[in-house]
Amino acid sequence: MNLRTTFNIEPGEKKITYHTGVMFMGSCFAMEIGSKMAEAKMKVMINPYGTIYNPVSIASTLDMIMSGRVFTKNDLFYYDNLYHSFYHYTNFSSVDPDHAIEKINDSNAKAHDFLKQAQFLFVTFGTARVYKLKEGGMVVSNCHKLPSTMFSNELLEVEGICELWEKLLDRIAAFNPELSVIFTVSPVRYLKEGAHGNQVSKSILFLAIEKLLGHKISPGYFPAYELLMDDLRDYRFYAADMIHPSETAIDYIFNSFMDAFFEKETFSIFNEAMEIVKARNHRFISTNPAAVKDFAARTLRKISQFEKRVPEADFSEEKKYFNLLIEG
Repeated sequence: MNLRTTFNIEPGEKKITYHTGVMFMGSCFAMEIGSKMAEAKMKVMINPYGTIYNPVSIASTLDMIMSGRVFTKNDLFYYDNLYHSFYHYTNFSSVDPDHAIEKINDSNAKAHDFLKQAQFLFVTFGTARVYKLKEGGMVVSNCHKLPSTMFSNELLEVEGICELWEKLLDRIAAFNPELSVIFTVSPVRYLKEGAHGNQVSKSILFLAIEKLLGHKISPGYFPAYELLMDDLRDYRFYAADMIHPSETAIDYIFNSFMDAFFEKETFSIFNEAMEIVKARNHRFISTNPAAVKDFAARTLRKISQFEKRVPEADFSEEKKYFNLLIEG
């Protein structure tokens, strides 16, 4: 008896290797999948402006990255003892406006160079609801806990999302013709919109993506939402808040992601990298100094062998840690 609704995921035409640049943009679910790859020392960049949820803000972010926009202090506002940007997440905020601008522009320059050479862009839409400043009408990426009276909110329409993104996809193709764009919808429910409101919002995203898949650059789709809602479909696969996926669910979805997009050799290299990462987090049962040093030396040899195959992999922190163990 089959007690799950499983389905086949069409493999990606292009595959990800350890030499492939991959950018993740969008909601916190993009962060979860991208972080798995980053942990294994793959060539990824995740949300260079911070977490973004709606299609308008994601499009605006990509446009500013491609254009190489230079931000100034005029792009900041002061609130609650910090300088913030409506385009950026709170980790870019600072008590010093010069520091905030430096961090923002440094991230934007790196993102521009990365996206120009990347082979994949994964875009995760979280919600079709946007928040606008009443003064000026700007759609913000982050409200930074400003009073709600400063904002209005509205639900995007399918046609508006498609019109915006069709033009953006044209610009992406001109900016980097080798870039494959893959859409996903976050399985995280936005219950502050209400259960019905969340479903309406997600439906708009699905309909928009369905139309965008017909664009001439042939974007792809990865069913992250369906894997949690249709395949797993059980509260044991949710975190304690009953909204976000549990670690087990994230691992399951990531394994499906790897099956769809990883080369066979990439699996092997990924597992080797994770063995080294796990060794860094190893808790020693033995207090024998010789045994600890031997373990560290063996791991350093593994790192050296790995770096010969993948010179781009950055194990600097791990090497520093294991060398300190050897030095005692």
